[in-house]
Amino acid sequence: MKHSSSDDSAFTIRTVTGDDMDAVSALDERISGIAKPDYWQDVFERYGGRRKGRFFLLAEDANKKLLGYIMGEVRAWEFDSPPCGWIFGINVDPGTRQGGVGSALYQAICDGFKKVGVHVVRTTVSRKNELVMSFFRSQGMMASHFIQLETELET
Repeated sequence: MKHSSSDDSAFTIRTVTGDDMDAVSALDERISGIAKPDYWQDVFERYGGRRKGRFFLLAEDANKKLLGYIMGEVRAWEFDSPPCGWIFGINVDPGTRQGGVGSALYQAICDGFKKVGVHVVRTTVSRKNELVMSFFRSQGMMASHFIQLETELET
């Protein structure tokens, strides 16, 4: 699916392949500061390809350079929640942010959720991550009636 960023450079959104995982892992490492290639291989094995209800999409420019990615899946009936789309990962190359890549990835995964019959999308964001929080709010997401709970386990 072809898209245009705000500076008129074209990019494409497609499903990831195994050949993309080095670039995905490298982008994540640049942003997070943590190398985790085994994690990314596991994510690809669970979410790569065209699996119904699971989405792992990327955006790339005309030169096949990775601009960003988004991951999610349909989850159902957890704590009385009807089926909904869960986004559990998104990253956009810092050099291409605010060019429409993140919004196009978000729209593409939402379109995928709609195609499998889902009409609600959820995610979890750290209150400290203002960048991601602002992004999701700009997409129309807001607090839901579900409350996230956690506890620290003794070590």
